[in-house]
Amino acid sequence: METQSENGQMKRSLKTRHLSMIALGGSIGTGLFVASGSAISTAGPGGALVAYVAIGIMVYFLMTSLGEMATYMPLTGSFAAYSTKFVDPALGFAMGWNYWFNWAITIAVDVTTAGIVMNFWLPNVPGWIFSAVAMLLVFLINALSVSSFGEAEYWMAIIKVVTVIIFLAVGLLTIVGILGGPAIGFHNLTVKAAPFVGGIPPILSVFVVAGFSFQGTELIGITAGESETPEKSIPKAIHSTFWRILLFYILAIFVIACVLPYTSKDLLGSSASDIAISPFTLVFRRAGLAAAASVMNAVILTSVISAANSGMYASTRMLYSLSREGYAPKIFGLVNLRGIPMYALVGTTIIGAFTFLTGIFGPQIYQFLIAASGLTGFIAWLGIAISHYRFRKAFIKQGHSVAELKYHASLFPFGPIFALVLCIIVIIGQDLDAFAKMDWQAIGFTYMSIPLFVILFLYYKIRHKTHVIPLDEVDLSPKTKGESWEG
Repeated sequence: METQSENGQMKRSLKTRHLSMIALGGSIGTGLFVASGSAISTAGPGGALVAYVAIGIMVYFLMTSLGEMATYMPLTGSFAAYSTKFVDPALGFAMGWNYWFNWAITIAVDVTTAGIVMNFWLPNVPGWIFSAVAMLLVFLINALSVSSFGEAEYWMAIIKVVTVIIFLAVGLLTIVGILGGPAIGFHNLTVKAAPFVGGIPPILSVFVVAGFSFQGTELIGITAGESETPEKSIPKAIHSTFWRILLFYILAIFVIACVLPYTSKDLLGSSASDIAISPFTLVFRRAGLAAAASVMNAVILTSVISAANSGMYASTRMLYSLSREGYAPKIFGLVNLRGIPMYALVGTTIIGAFTFLTGIFGPQIYQFLIAASGLTGFIAWLGIAISHYRFRKAFIKQGHSVAELKYHASLFPFGPIFALVLCIIVIIGQDLDAFAKMDWQAIGFTYMSIPLFVILFLYYKIRHKTHVIPLDEVDLSPKTKGESWEG
């Protein structure tokens, strides 16, 4: 079937190196550069490592689940489409709109953060000016072509990766005493109550921090429909990305915990405004790098622009996919000659800009929007796990063999079930303290995205009388309604 178009089609322009760096870059940002310190402060070095390893393993299973589906059926905006095809159209509707909303809001958060970061150097210039420039830059990158997005993400991710590698080298040299004075050794790993501080509850709370840090890895599924060779590049990107992410996070937390005791007040920062006390800044400074704060500020500026860039791409493609499925107005499914769904891009930019403006003129509305998008990433992960479980069951039920699949997810069915259970634990554990104190305002604010998701799901289910698709009726044909690409 022909794609809706303005004489254009989606283009398969993303190379393997783009996909690898999009997933890797999506998970390396302020979560690693700043918030990793607060994780060590909360649960101690051992607790932080356990939480990040557990979430890292969960994310690996989710990525292999997504990889199995995306190599068999490479679709733009993939996992919402998979929920529609393999589970229930109502789930696809709710997943797609929920994910689009999350990223459209996140763009505003990221460009606002860019303004805060720029104020580090130019404190007398209003931050909104820098934020507006960042928004325009991200729009232009996404409007040019999918390859311009891929190249921009590739080079911004390279900057982050090089920073982490240099940090690890400097940190290890500091630990053994080659830089920054006498050897520190491993004393700080067992100081006072370390390595595990406070038992299980703090580790559960760090699960949440780790989960937010790893969000963005599912972008590899969004890019599937615009990958040159999805059957080769997606598995390669998944495996290389997982090991790099886990290695970077585990080694970085180990280095920070060795250099700074968990009792240090300098580990309490968790946002870009805390860059002066970022664990990375402190370790570089300890090693004698006088310009540490400026260097890390530049890296974090790159990170937030990269995050906004990825967010713009992800939300645009999800809105395009929603239109293809009939869940959004048809105009958002139109594609120009450069392969860009421009109406979806403009629509997403308008919502992102509106959210940004509420941050300036209506802080309460802004906080409400941020809270409403808070758990969306975890909900998306739940959807991926459920969709993959159903996909594999339907595939076998309809007489297919696993050998037919180009890529096999690891440890099925354990992988998706483990991811499903851990996602539910993390979602419930977002704010256990609020439940203990029966603080209904805090509970409402923290868990707001769950009832919003349920409302979307029930609205579509009741209106269209959908049901869970029987396994023998699941559509395993490789395209959604009207999906086609330029090969």
